[in-house]
Amino acid sequence: MSRQNQWIVGINAVASAVEHDAEHVREVLVEAGAKNPRLAEIEQLARRRDIDVRRVAQQALDGVAGATRHQGVAARYAAATTLDEGDLPGLVEQAQGRALLLVLDGVQDPHNLGACLRSAAAAGATAVVIPKDKAVQVNATVRKTSAGAADSVPVVRVTNLSRTLAELQKLGVWIYGLVGGADASLYALDLTGNVALVLGGEADGLRRLTREHCDQLVSIPMPGVETSPGVESLNVSVAAGVTLFEAVRQRS
Repeated sequence: MSRQNQWIVGINAVASAVEHDAEHVREVLVEAGAKNPRLAEIEQLARRRDIDVRRVAQQALDGVAGATRHQGVAARYAAATTLDEGDLPGLVEQAQGRALLLVLDGVQDPHNLGACLRSAAAAGATAVVIPKDKAVQVNATVRKTSAGAADSVPVVRVTNLSRTLAELQKLGVWIYGLVGGADASLYALDLTGNVALVLGGEADGLRRLTREHCDQLVSIPMPGVETSPGVESLNVSVAAGVTLFEAVRQRS
C-alpha cells in the first residue's frame, strides 16, 4: 500500500504509532506547558526513535485536530491509504484459502468503525470492507479509537457493496450476514476457509440487497435477551469482535 501524510491525535493513538510504527511518524507535536506525564513519555520515546518533536501552543494542536479531542499531542503520520475493490482478489489469493474479511454495511459512528478495525487487526483479518457512500470513512476519530489498528489492517472502500459480495463469491469466499433473530447460529458455521463476515449499520442493520447477496444469514445466540427485555441486540463493534474471534478460535 502506498502511504499519504495525515494527522493522528490523542495520547493512545500517537503513543501506539510512535511505539509500533515509528518509521512512518514524521513529527510529533506536544502542547507546550502541558503537565500530563503521558505526554512526557511520548516525547521521550519519540526522541529516542529519532522522530522530530515540536512543542506548540494549544491553538496549533486545535488546528490539526479539528473537532477531535487531541489531549495535547498530535503526530504527522504517513498513513496507509485505503484500497479499492480491485485489490480484493489479490488479498484473497495471498490468504491461501484462509481469507477472513470483515464487511461493514453502513456503519455511521467513527468510534464503532475504529473499534471494529481494532478487533479486525487483533484477529489478523485479511481486510475490512466498507462502502464509499452512506458510511463513515477512516478519519482522525477512527484512527484515535482504533489505537493504530487503522493502519495495520487493509481497509477496502467499495462503490457497490452488493457487487463486491458477488465478486467475492466468485473468488471462493463464503458470505455470512449477521442478522438478529436468524435461525442459524454463528457457532454452527465452519469459519476455517475463505470467509466474509457481514455486519450492518447501527440503525438499520443489513440492507435488503446486502442480505440477498449473503450465502447464509446467521445470528449470535443471546440467551439473556429472554430474561432482559431491554437488551435487543449487540453494538456492531461488539458483534464484530465476537464474530471475528469465533473464526480465530476455529482456526487455532
